[in-house]
Parts: sequence; structure tokens; C-alpha cells
Amino acid sequence: MAKLTQTELEGHLWQAANLLRGTVDAGDYKQYIFGLLFYKRLCDVWDEEYEKLFQETGDKTEAADPEEHRFHVPSEHRWDEVRKHSTQIGQRLNNAFNAIEDANLRLKGVFGTLDFAKQDQFPDALLEKLLSHFEKHRLRNADITPDVLGDAYMYLIKMFAEGSGKKGGEFYTPRQVVRLMVECVDPRPGMSVYDPTCGSGGMLLEAVQHLRDRGDDVRTLSLYGQEKNLGTWAIAQINLFLHDIDDAFIAKGDTILNPKRYEPKAREFVDGLAAYDRVLANPPFSEKVWGHEVWSNGDHYGRDIYGVPPKGYGDLAFVQHMVASLKDDGILAVVVPLGVLFRGGTEADIREKMLAADIIEAVIGLAPNLFYGAGIPAAILVVRKNKPPERRGRVLIVNGDQTFQPGKAQNHLTDADVATLANAFRDFADIDKLARVVPVEEIAANRFNLSLGRYVQTGATAATADIAAAVGTLQELITKRNEAEAVMFGHLARLSNVSE
Repeated sequence: MAKLTQTELEGHLWQAANLLRGTVDAGDYKQYIFGLLFYKRLCDVWDEEYEKLFQETGDKTEAADPEEHRFHVPSEHRWDEVRKHSTQIGQRLNNAFNAIEDANLRLKGVFGTLDFAKQDQFPDALLEKLLSHFEKHRLRNADITPDVLGDAYMYLIKMFAEGSGKKGGEFYTPRQVVRLMVECVDPRPGMSVYDPTCGSGGMLLEAVQHLRDRGDDVRTLSLYGQEKNLGTWAIAQINLFLHDIDDAFIAKGDTILNPKRYEPKAREFVDGLAAYDRVLANPPFSEKVWGHEVWSNGDHYGRDIYGVPPKGYGDLAFVQHMVASLKDDGILAVVVPLGVLFRGGTEADIREKMLAADIIEAVIGLAPNLFYGAGIPAAILVVRKNKPPERRGRVLIVNGDQTFQPGKAQNHLTDADVATLANAFRDFADIDKLARVVPVEEIAANRFNLSLGRYVQTGATAATADIAAAVGTLQELITKRNEAEAVMFGHLARLSNVSE
């Protein structure tokens, strides 16, 4: 068989997705395509390994020994065996997925909650058509390298994100934004990289690519993550596997309420925090239900060192988790909505304490409409517990609201845009209409407001530089009003009880 090009493979996989469109809910059918792709790759690579071993040894038993394979696929559940049947195909696929998970501890849960046995959604005729499409091309290493297959998988994730509206942002961050973040934290060989809300694993993979581009040994990088959504966790696991990365450990669960760390000796995740060299994340914007009730009584893991974020805005809880998960000489980069930079109340108190601790190194404002399902602009917050001496007492403000390429449905960053913003961070110097190094004293004089337009005015922000500040003031007034109402209602309740 001829090798597939990147474009041909992407088209092949997208055609498979089209076969399910309209049959399965738009928010779910990506899971089924990803599951089948993973199953086909597993089986094809197993066959490839078996043939090579049999050629070398002439012993079928030894060639089929699970110890000789990267992953074990039980004989009765391989692709060719499932394809021998024309009825109950969905149930046979389910059985194969369960058997593979049982035979490989590291793959436990990777097929998620896939259920091909639903006859109304997956009649045998449809599955026959779908499987026939998948087997048009072999997915052995000899046919498709992990890089090509992995990039095609990322293409699928991107396409599904584009079609998922707001939900797309839950599992995919635009790759150029991720590249910018990785450029800023600059992971090196031997380091540990952690993403506490890892989605489909794109940030961890970009860290690997960063080393590969430098010609460094990517095998020295230790990758860790956590993901709350089990379906998205499975996507990340498959993503890492298809990129030929085995040494990555992704925990399941809520990072704020139940953080996990990997215990190498026990080879399992346990409750608690670990410290990493580099931390990257794009947490959910302004999460409404994040664990405020728990943190109000003191975070069990001591992450609330700078304060408790408000009930309806969990952004700074994720930031503080990342700070607590950072080594003393580490660097983190996190995407935050712009409101984090100027909102009042407890968020202003947290900003004040973080600035007083001198851990905020840079704020890189991004153009609007870069993220799926979130047209509002955002920023990258870069934090370092121990800044270089020449950067102490100062914060770099980069206003990138004009650094982007317009698109029909969505804006995006070009390679040149990424280079512009990354170089501004590295240079840590004033650049007209782009960047300014601001003393912490000046930020304090502005009531610890980090609104980009206060410090760097571009053509787009010059006329509206005070809008964000006005919104921040409004937010403070609303907070004070709510607090006053709570006190008043408390007094009224007590008076009511006295009168009775």
C-alpha cells in the first residue's frame, strides 16, 4: 500500500466522521471516530510487530507473546476477527474495546463510554460501511509515522472543536496560542511539564514539539496532567499514544476539588500536589461552580495563599493551584479572561498579594475571537516564583490586540504573530504600541489594576483605554452593593425574630 500524505489522511478521517454525521449527536460522534481510529491503529501495529517477530524467530507463539508487544490485543478481538461477522457488529466492537482495556492497564478507560451496540444509532449496515471505510488504508508504522498520524488526529480535534461551538473550547486551545505559551516557558530536556486542565493534551504535546524543534531528546521530558471530563481524558490518552508518547501520566478528576499527583513507586495517582518545572493551562473561563464552598473554609491543600476567589469566578483558583504546583525555579503560563486583570473585590485583593509577592512576570494580551466558543479577548499570565534580578519589581505588559490575522468565523495567530509576542516577552523591554515594562509601584497606584490599555495603548485601544477600568469600577460597586444588601437583610431577619 502507498503511504498516505498528511492531507490524504486528514481527508480520509474526516470522511469517516461524515458517515456518522446526523446519526449520532454532534457533541458525541467525535468520541466514536477517535475510538475506531485508535482501535484500528492498535490492531495494525500489533499485526506489524507480529509479522516482524515471526520473521525473526519462526515461532508463532513467541511472536504473539504479549510481552513482545507495546500493547496486547487479544486474538479473538482483533480487527480481522471482528470483520468476519456481518451481524451484531456493534456488540463485537464493544467486546473488543473492553478486552483491550482489561489486557492493558495503561489503556483502562481509554475507550470511555463508547457503545456501538445501540442498534437504532449503529445498525449493522452503517457499521459495515464505517469499518469498510477505515480499512481502506493500513495504519501501521511502516505506512504512517506517529508524527503524521498524530498531526492528523490533532486536525480532527480542531475540526470537531470548530463544529462544537462553545464546547469546542473545553477540549481544544488553538495551536498557535499554545505555541506562544510554550515559547514563553521554554521547557528544556529533563524537565517536568504539567497541565492541570489538559483537555486533549495539546499543551503537553507542544512542549514535546518544542524540544524536537531544538534537536533535543524529547524522551527526557516528563509529562503530567489532569482532566475532569472523562471523554476528553480519553481523547488526550489517544492523542498521546498516536504521537508515540508512552511516558505521560494523565489523571482523571476535578483539579480544584481533588488534585492528583503521580506516585512512581506505586505507579498510580494519589491525592495531593506535586511540584513541576513548567506548568501550562487554559482553564475554563470564569467557572461558576468551582469549589468556592470548600475553599471558603480553607483549601485542604493550602493553595489559597493569596485569597479565595469569588463564588462565580474560579479563574484565580486555577491560577493559585498552578502556583502551588510550581517548583521554586519554575515558570507557568495560563490563559485567563481579561476580567481577571481588573475585576474588583476579592480578585483585586488576590492580584495585590501576587504583585506584592512579585511573582507576576508578564501579562500578554491576546486578540479577540481566537478561542472556540469565546469571542471575548483573553490574556496569558506568566508567573515565576523567583524572577531574574533584572525583572524583579516590574511587570511586562504586552498588548497584542492588533497582533492577529482576521478570519471569517474566527481570528488566528500567524507564525509571525507568535514570534512577535514571544520575542516581546523574551526581550522584556518597551516597544511602541506593543509592550511596556511597568514598575509594580505604578500598578499599585492604579489600585492593582492590570488592564492592558492603562499601560500600552494600540490603535484599537487609544480611544477606549479607560473602558476596562470603568468595568472594573462597576464590578467593585456591584460587589459592595451585594455586601451591603447581605448586611441589611441580616439586620431585617434579626428584627423580624425580635418582633415575633
